[in-house]
Amino acid sequence: MERTALKEDVKKKMIQFLNLAPLTPEEIDDDAPLFGEGLGLDSIDSLELIVMLKREYGVQIDDPKEGRKALASINTMTDYILEHGKK
Repeated sequence: MERTALKEDVKKKMIQFLNLAPLTPEEIDDDAPLFGEGLGLDSIDSLELIVMLKREYGVQIDDPKEGRKALASINTMTDYILEHGKK
């Protein structure tokens, strides 16, 4: 999948998996932090995102440090999927 389309797909699935409606993909900044001051996600959301990445993209995150880097923003998630996901 091409990077721009993948980012859009990640945003849509994230909204669905985390039940973030009425938020739209257009309202999520690609570089904004997903946790804390950015989108305001919490540790439970991070677990849901890890499950989503495995189920939807075949990406397994086992190392917490790696997870923090991969889940920092939409751009970092997209890059991680492109590097580690199903080919």
